[in-house]
Amino acid sequence: MRILFAGTPQVAVASLDELRRAGHEVVAVLTRTDAPVGRKRVLTPSPVAAAAADAGLEIIKANRIDEPVVARLADLKLDAAAVVAYGGLVPPSALRIPRHGWVNLHFSLLPAWRGAAPVQHALINGDDITGASTFLLEEGLDTGPVFGTLTERVLPDDTSGALLDRLSISGAVLLAQTMSALEQGRARPVPQEGEVTLAPKLSSADGRIRWSDPALAVKRRISGVTPEPGAWTMLDGQRCKLGAVILRPDVSDVAPGTVTEKDGAVLVGTGSHAVQLGGIQPAGRKPLSAAEWFRGVRGQELSFS
Repeated sequence: MRILFAGTPQVAVASLDELRRAGHEVVAVLTRTDAPVGRKRVLTPSPVAAAAADAGLEIIKANRIDEPVVARLADLKLDAAAVVAYGGLVPPSALRIPRHGWVNLHFSLLPAWRGAAPVQHALINGDDITGASTFLLEEGLDTGPVFGTLTERVLPDDTSGALLDRLSISGAVLLAQTMSALEQGRARPVPQEGEVTLAPKLSSADGRIRWSDPALAVKRRISGVTPEPGAWTMLDGQRCKLGAVILRPDVSDVAPGTVTEKDGAVLVGTGSHAVQLGGIQPAGRKPLSAAEWFRGVRGQELSFS
C-alpha cells in the first residue's frame, strides 16, 4: 500500500520507523511546521520531520490541512494514512482521500480518555491499566471504530513520559500490524463500547499542586504532568518546579503545604499524610535534590502554596 504517515513529536518516530521496517511503503510524511526550541528559540524541525529527512522521505509541513495540502495528498494516490500525534484536525476533504481511510494510533483503551492527553489523564486518575488502540479516523473526537488494542500495566513510579515511551514502542508494532491487516483485507473495525472519558490537553495551570488534596492525589498529579506541562508550586511568591514524590503515610502531623525534615528526608504536608520530596527547581536555579535544596534553606519557615 501507498501510505502517508502523519505525526509530529518524538513518540511518533517509533511508529514511522516500524512501518518502514515492516516493509510498508511510506510515500510521504505530514508533520507540523518548524517550531522555536530552547532559550534561543531556534526554529527546529519536528522529531518526525528529522526522522523523515534521514530516511529521504517527502515531507509536507503544515499546521493545518488546508486546500493546498489536500491537493498534494490527492496527488499521492494514497491507499491509507497512518496518524500518530500529528497535532491537527483532519478535515472531511482529506479523510476521503485514502481508499482505506486514516488509521489513528491513540494511547488509551478507547473509548477511555479520548483527546490530546490520554496518558497524563490516566495517571492523574490513578488507572492501573492503560494501553493503546488503532482506530479508523472520522470527524468525531477519537470516536471511530477500533481495529486493535494492547494493554500496558501502570507501574508505581511511572510518569507520563516514561509510560508514553513504552506505549510508543508497543503501539508502533500494533500500528504496523493493523496496516498489514488492512492491506490483506483482514482488518475489521469494531464500534467502540464502554464508558467514554475525555482527556483534554493540559495547561501549565494543571501542573499546580494543591497541597490540600490527599497525598495520593498529589503523587498522581505530579506523575501525570511529568515531564509536560510540569508540576509546580509557589514558595515566597516564586514558582518552583517539582520532581517525583514518595508517599509517607507514617507522617500525618504536617499541615498541608508545610515543608519540614525528618531523618534526612524532606517532607511536605498534604490533606492526608505527608509526601517525601525527591527534587525541586527553584525559580532561576538549576534542578536540585530535595536534600541539597533544604540544606540551603534550613532554619526558615517554609510553606508551599
